[in-house]
Amino acid sequence: MEKARLASLAPETVRVTNPGGSSPFVFTCDHASNFLPAEFGTLGLPAADLSRHIAWDPGALPVASRMAQALDATLIETRVSRLVIDCNRPLDAPDLVPPVSETTVIPGNSSLSDKQRAARIDLAWHPFHDTIAEIVEQRLARGQETRLVSVHSFTPVYKGKSRPWHIGIIHDDDRRLATPLVAALQRLAGVTVGVNEPYSPADRVYFTLERHARSRGLACAMIEIRNDEIAGETGQRKWADLLTGIFSNLEPEEARGSRQSAMGKSVQSAS
Repeated sequence: MEKARLASLAPETVRVTNPGGSSPFVFTCDHASNFLPAEFGTLGLPAADLSRHIAWDPGALPVASRMAQALDATLIETRVSRLVIDCNRPLDAPDLVPPVSETTVIPGNSSLSDKQRAARIDLAWHPFHDTIAEIVEQRLARGQETRLVSVHSFTPVYKGKSRPWHIGIIHDDDRRLATPLVAALQRLAGVTVGVNEPYSPADRVYFTLERHARSRGLACAMIEIRNDEIAGETGQRKWADLLTGIFSNLEPEEARGSRQSAMGKSVQSAS
């Protein structure tokens, strides 16, 4: 896995790949990087911790990138570690700047002033969400069908408890994408699929989709892949190709008869 990069910060803290993609899917990778800007040092952590899941979602970006390229989809990714600020959290979340991640205390995140907290929000949170909003609004303004999917990875063991799922699909009461996606994954031999596992929206992990998709009536879903499945290029390619094959033919349940919901108009959630 990639080691944390502690060099000077790249010019941008969010990156968009293929902004004019023709696919109806827009992918986000909320925890794409373990990069720490130089001004944060190591946040008081040993180097080994900066390559762990607490700093990012290992393997998620290569999978999302390969899918976006194959589908001609747009990809929006964060370029700063979630230890600095978690872009998949609302601004009032206690773990927006996590003082503890899993069981690891983050010394550099303790006792932040309001000014320091605001600086982190301006560094990465606002650019990420402003960029998503701009991309989505541009697509809707030109009448382009739009569905949002966030790509994440999860650790095989969390606080001593093993997680058996190879992949999880997270959704709230809007199941337009989740239902056909889960059904397609369940047809794959040897794949254990979690439905709202290992997380659910109740765990406050659905913020990006709530903010940008649910608020606009757009079909959406969250993908979580167990990170030992995508630790190397072979696994990343395998899962990206499997998911690309599914997404190539994936139609939201309510969109089969009408494209209205995918164009950003309010619809009743699927039961």
